[in-house]
Amino acid sequence: MTIGLYPGSFDPVTNGHLDVATRAARLFDRLVIGVFDRPAKHLLFSAEERVELWKGAVAQIPNVTVEHYNILTVEFARTIGAQVIVRGLRMSSDFEGEFEMALMNKQISPKIESVFLMANLPFQFLSSSLLKEVVQLGGDITSLVPPNVLKALGTKFKVLQVTEQNLIRR
Repeated sequence: MTIGLYPGSFDPVTNGHLDVATRAARLFDRLVIGVFDRPAKHLLFSAEERVELWKGAVAQIPNVTVEHYNILTVEFARTIGAQVIVRGLRMSSDFEGEFEMALMNKQISPKIESVFLMANLPFQFLSSSLLKEVVQLGGDITSLVPPNVLKALGTKFKVLQVTEQNLIRR
C-alpha cells in the first residue's frame, strides 16, 4: 500500500489545495493531509479548526484522512508509514523553496520521496494569505474555497452573509 502525505499549514484550505489533494488521492492508495500545528506564521484558524475544515472539504474522497502534527514533516511521514510527500507548485517562485525543502527532507530521510503537482491554471495565483486579505476587504471568494471554508471565513471576519455577490459586514 502506497501512502502519500500532503502537508501544510492550510490557513485556510483553498480550492487550489483541494485540487492538489483530489489529484494526489488518485495516485496513492491512501492520502493523509497533514495539518502542521506550529508553522512560523500568524494563523487565523487553530490546528483543530484547520483539520475540521479539511475534513469537511474531503468528506467525499474515501481514501483521504486528515491529521495534525507538530514534528518534522519527514518524521510525521515515517510515523504514518508514508513513502511520499506531496507538494503543490503554483509558479516558479514556489519551486526554489520547495526544492530546498525536498533536498533537506531527502538528507534527513532518504527513503521518503517528494512528488510535486503543478497547480491547475485557475489556481496558479491563489494563496491562503491573499484569500484572507480579499475577505477582510470585502471581496468575493466564493469560487476560491470550499463552501465550509467560506462559511468559516465569514464567521472569523464577522461577516453576516457570504454570497456570490458580496460580503455583508456586521
